[in-house]
Amino acid sequence: MRYYLEPIADVMERVQSAFAGLSGDEVARRLEQNGKNKLRQAAKKSLLKRFFAQMMDPMILILLAAAAVSAGLSIYESVEAGHFQFPADVVIILAVVLINAALGVYQENKAEAAIEALQEMSAATSKVLRDGDVVHVKSEDLVVGDVIMLEAGDAVPADARVFECASMKIEEAALTGESLPVTKRAKELVGGENGDVALGDRKNMVYMGSSVAYGRGKAVVVATGMETEMGKIADAIEKAEEGQTPLQIKLSQLSKILTWLVLGICVFIFGFALVRGLLTDGKLPDFREIIGFFMIAVSLAVAAIPEGLAAVVTIVLSIGVTNMSKKKAIIRKLTAVETLGCAQIICSDKTGTLTQNKMTVVDHYGDEDALARGMALCSDAELTADGGCVGEPTEVALVNYANAIGLPKPKLKEQFPRVGEAPFDSMRKMMSTVHQNGGTCTQYTKGAPDEVLVRCTQILTATGVRAITTQDEEAILRENKRMANKALRVLACALREHVEAPEDCSPETLEQGLCFVGLTGMIDPVRPEVKGAIVECRSAGIRAIMITGDHKDTAVAIATELGILGDGKKAITGAELNQIDDETFAKTVSDFAVYARVQPEHKVRIVNAWRARGMVTAMTGDGVNDAPSIKSADIGVGMGITGTDVTKNVADMVLADDNFATIVSAVGEGRRIYTNIRKAIQFLLSSNLSEVLSIFTASLLSITILKPVHLLWINLVTDCFPALALGMEKPEPNIMRQQPRKARDGVFSGGLGADLAYQGVFVTVLTLIAFFVGEYLQSGEWHFTNLDEVTGAEGITMAFLTMSMAETFHSFNMRSQRGSIFTMTRKSGANRWLWASFAVSLAMTTLVVGFEGTRNVFGFAQHFTLKEYFISVALAFTIIPLVEIVKLLQRRFPAIVQFFRHLFAKKEK
Repeated sequence: MRYYLEPIADVMERVQSAFAGLSGDEVARRLEQNGKNKLRQAAKKSLLKRFFAQMMDPMILILLAAAAVSAGLSIYESVEAGHFQFPADVVIILAVVLINAALGVYQENKAEAAIEALQEMSAATSKVLRDGDVVHVKSEDLVVGDVIMLEAGDAVPADARVFECASMKIEEAALTGESLPVTKRAKELVGGENGDVALGDRKNMVYMGSSVAYGRGKAVVVATGMETEMGKIADAIEKAEEGQTPLQIKLSQLSKILTWLVLGICVFIFGFALVRGLLTDGKLPDFREIIGFFMIAVSLAVAAIPEGLAAVVTIVLSIGVTNMSKKKAIIRKLTAVETLGCAQIICSDKTGTLTQNKMTVVDHYGDEDALARGMALCSDAELTADGGCVGEPTEVALVNYANAIGLPKPKLKEQFPRVGEAPFDSMRKMMSTVHQNGGTCTQYTKGAPDEVLVRCTQILTATGVRAITTQDEEAILRENKRMANKALRVLACALREHVEAPEDCSPETLEQGLCFVGLTGMIDPVRPEVKGAIVECRSAGIRAIMITGDHKDTAVAIATELGILGDGKKAITGAELNQIDDETFAKTVSDFAVYARVQPEHKVRIVNAWRARGMVTAMTGDGVNDAPSIKSADIGVGMGITGTDVTKNVADMVLADDNFATIVSAVGEGRRIYTNIRKAIQFLLSSNLSEVLSIFTASLLSITILKPVHLLWINLVTDCFPALALGMEKPEPNIMRQQPRKARDGVFSGGLGADLAYQGVFVTVLTLIAFFVGEYLQSGEWHFTNLDEVTGAEGITMAFLTMSMAETFHSFNMRSQRGSIFTMTRKSGANRWLWASFAVSLAMTTLVVGFEGTRNVFGFAQHFTLKEYFISVALAFTIIPLVEIVKLLQRRFPAIVQFFRHLFAKKEK
């Protein structure tokens, strides 16, 4: 209902109430019918549900299936052998699954936390007229029709229509984005061109979640609970969909690819074995042979799935989170870190984010000392003992202005005590105070320039007081227009001398025959660091969009100063946006850089329009009104100091210093993290590919080259440490001068697919060579033709050692996709973490091969010699010169690289 457009008598009739309030019986009936004045509580998601949700990943399911098959085989073999055989591979697989699930459980329910914060913001108790008497009741017990009484400092407990008002101003910044308290009135409003009035312009309404900054008033409740504007925001928070981040999408795609790859290879191998048995022996394989085929399938599953990938990605992201927290960017959701790296649009709230949310005098006209003295004395704001200032924001700005030029309010009050006043009134648009000045009295009046000026007959100049002239008035109006054109809020100050304190302090008596003193221009100034941050964002290919509930002229001025508005971009109001349908807006959204006088649903619409164009969008803000759009954005950024709990609980990242510039460093860190994760993915997948190819080739040759437990060791021990070390690589020098990567770019984009393919083949060839060398050193014969004589112990041991160490050496190749590792130290410095991981992997792999207890568990050769050890390590080292040669060719012949890049990009699509 548009209660703000109706006379108060009609409003009272609609809500079936009276100016004396409701009766107790009627309140009880309405409470029973409509419920409490509370926001709906979101359902909690149990920890167990979160845990099992992690198990639904296809790769995890395949690992569980592999563990089940392996466990069954272990039981069968134990029965056959007559003693228990420890199922090491089963234990390791289950441990991997549990660890990954535990790391993936993220203990957070944003909607639930946001609703709780919204409830805490609601007033605890309220003053209400019941049966004509003033009573204090719990705010949750308010009903539609209740008459509430408001005064300075009160929180507004529900949405209500004002019907009595005495200079009442409401702080609505958290709800509408309006930087100044809004002066309220009781008279009905007139609708605009579309017949409605924007939320921030409803001068006769007060809303839940706002507070009274000045004055007093009475209002009749027209909406409670989820029917309030705050309730609509809470509902929007619940309904806002949280899409997957680009990295989540790519890892999900990768999971599906690997799942189908594993299933396809397993089916092929099993079918191939059956056909080969029929062709060679003319019969189907027996049970023991089928068990062998299943073991091959389990090996393939383990080989194809990068068990350590989820843990590596989580840990790299966690390290990034720690680094970002040191730079005042608090990450609340791990997977959101890398989203910043591909952010293309930052939709930023103005008040408190781009600006300081602190009105400040930045311009003046007239004698500064007299002007500052008059403005400070004609204000109710006060300096505090700790150097702060409390009061209505405009008056705080004036008192701080005087204090800054050596006129502190306490000394002024001591020298010129107040003896009379005519309080501010929205109809007069001014206020006056009378102060003792020795044996006489001085009156100061401040207010709207046009209203003050018409009451002036004199002017204070550098030479003294004289009669005001037409030229003076024209000069004053020119200065007023100059300041207003800069979106400054302009106030005028005048004075009047009295022989003694006037007995009648009514406005009609005081505010006449005034002497004009000067003008002050104030604004909520931009944060000094923001302009440089926006310039850096632009060089990084990121576009900043201002979205605010403030007036259009103010928004345009701030946006122009910051460089947000330019290059033919336009500003638009929420009312104008309402006239544009979704289809047209989707086509023209890039034309607008500034959105003013917007409501919460506009912000969500703007964010969604950019996202619909495939743009990775971030939304920053601090008010309650920002919460739905922050939740809808790819990454929501809340303010830690001025931000409401609602916004912080919904946000993916919170700026601890409320500094827009912090976003820039967070973007750089996000880009570094994503680049390093890609290096880790390339490293792990090339390793997994080499394992798959090795197992696949061995199965075709009817030999066993590696067992599941060997592959698990390589994937979890040998590979994980170097992968984590790659996540510690420093950023490239020009990382913030590159365009954002496209969100639709696949995991294998940029030639990564072709690179990991040839690298996986190289490691496979080296592993197979090591296997046959091991067989030769054991038997003294090469078994290329008579594979039935292959026993496997020495060959398996050398193959394991070579593959394990080849992948460790290969991690150094991953420091740069195209650059030589021999130049990386000079350009980016040494990666001491990578060297440490190399030492750990080498030591642990050597230990597992050389220690008798682990040799038995892993099925290695019992008499493994130093000669075999060094041959294996030498073969493993060969991966470095091999990859260096390919990188050299790639740098010399980029056309070939481009061909394979397009080839793999098409396949991924």
